[in-house]
Amino acid sequence: MFREMRRSKQILSQETAEKILREGEYGVLALSGDDGYPYAVPINYAFADGKIYFHSAKIGHKLDAIRRNDKVSFCVVDRHDVIAEEFTTYFTSAIAFGRMKLVEDDADPDKLRGLELLADKYSSTASAARREKELARLSAVVIPVMTIEHLTGKAARELVKRGDFS
Repeated sequence: MFREMRRSKQILSQETAEKILREGEYGVLALSGDDGYPYAVPINYAFADGKIYFHSAKIGHKLDAIRRNDKVSFCVVDRHDVIAEEFTTYFTSAIAFGRMKLVEDDADPDKLRGLELLADKYSSTASAARREKELARLSAVVIPVMTIEHLTGKAARELVKRGDFS
């Protein structure tokens, strides 16, 4: 169902690809946009238990695209070192493919779980009172949740040769 990676010597282990997802700061979510145009949007996220959690307003291009087609991909670049004298970059990245569910019901446990994971990742130094205030705003947001069906990781061949990709 999913293509084999052409440069198989550059494939990272599932464990390393998951590490990239866990530790990445942001990624690019790719969707099927309006009029057949691809729509890719940089976005914050949290990864846990084979799912990627996002945060969204209740309306917008992203939600419209997901409602039309729940198949999505998400890319995180962990490392990107430009090596000018070699005309290349030393990179590591992960791409997840899967299906997106829009969690709008405040009673759905994925909604609070997503907000908690995002708060843990991006606002870990916020006071308990501030965190509680934000988490109480469940009804103001939608939590898109991507269930990963296929995950690949890839590293520049120079990094693979050196074993320097973790």
